[in-house]
Amino acid sequence: MFVLIWSALFVSVKGSIADTGASAWGRQHCDRKYCVTLSERELTAEAGLCVVIPCSFTTADEFRPEHIVWYKCEASQHSCSEADIIFDSNKNTDKKAQAAFEGRVSRLEPDVRQKNCSIIINDLKESDSGSYQPRVTGELNGKQGGFTFIPRVTVSVKGLNLKPRVNIPTLTEGQQATLTCTAPGLCSGSVPQITWTWRGAGGTESYITGNSTNFKTENLAAFTQRHISTLTFNASSEHHNTSITCKINFTCGKTTEETLTVNVNYMKEIIIIGNSTVREGDILNLTCSVESFPPSVIVWSNLGSNTKLHNDTGSATLVVHNVTPEHSGQYICTVKHLNTTPTSYLDVTVTCKSMAF
Repeated sequence: MFVLIWSALFVSVKGSIADTGASAWGRQHCDRKYCVTLSERELTAEAGLCVVIPCSFTTADEFRPEHIVWYKCEASQHSCSEADIIFDSNKNTDKKAQAAFEGRVSRLEPDVRQKNCSIIINDLKESDSGSYQPRVTGELNGKQGGFTFIPRVTVSVKGLNLKPRVNIPTLTEGQQATLTCTAPGLCSGSVPQITWTWRGAGGTESYITGNSTNFKTENLAAFTQRHISTLTFNASSEHHNTSITCKINFTCGKTTEETLTVNVNYMKEIIIIGNSTVREGDILNLTCSVESFPPSVIVWSNLGSNTKLHNDTGSATLVVHNVTPEHSGQYICTVKHLNTTPTSYLDVTVTCKSMAF
């Protein structure tokens, strides 16, 4: 068996001998006819998600690559050992990978002839932080052996800070609405659990009634996935100004959530307050109001005059001092809400002073 170890040849991978050129992947490091290209020497990721370690290699023509091996060990170690193996594409070997990585590591390209040694590690944990080193095993002149590349990739796994992305379309009372929640990251390995809750008046948290949820996974590339949950329900004014929360639960126990305020376009019944019969010389005082979102613009008008009052707060008061019989007539309250203009009216009668009520 032959084993070529870079550390015996190079003190530093940053030396002019080791750094032989750049490629689309990154800096290439060679020992004679054996080269590896690592696009990044330091990678950061978040717990619960995944990390991809891009890697490609070339070998001497007489060497036939067969399997890819990856190690994780301390950066202070001169070289990783068999006990540090986290992945070995050779299923017939008795060299076991670390139990903590079992089922979480896979190659991006199964065909080793493509010279792609990239791996993806799913369901990340903070303990996955460390130094990763690749090795290629195969056959040289009829003998089994391998080549361990000395350059390593440092992976730092931090706590989960990314939040899901929640999309809330324009909501209108009485219409069906669909909210969308997309889990953070482009992969997580295991499919996460996504739940929806909303917090109504008084801070009570509950599920939206009359709803339906759907879950789907979109494959964006060979190793990337986007996990999406949709919530469909009939919007009502009760949902306005409440809080909706989308919570993501990953297999590793990490959770993240996003909370947004829900706004619903709605308009309640128009209400007019005031006396429809007023004695001559008194004050006519009429108030038109409507509960709505967004706030409605209210316009008072009179069929027999140009008396108007505009107010954009959802309530408008019309005041006429020292009324006369000429102020009798129909008073119209027009509500301008979005693309609608509903109206309500009140017939006002002004009586003479000599008349008794």
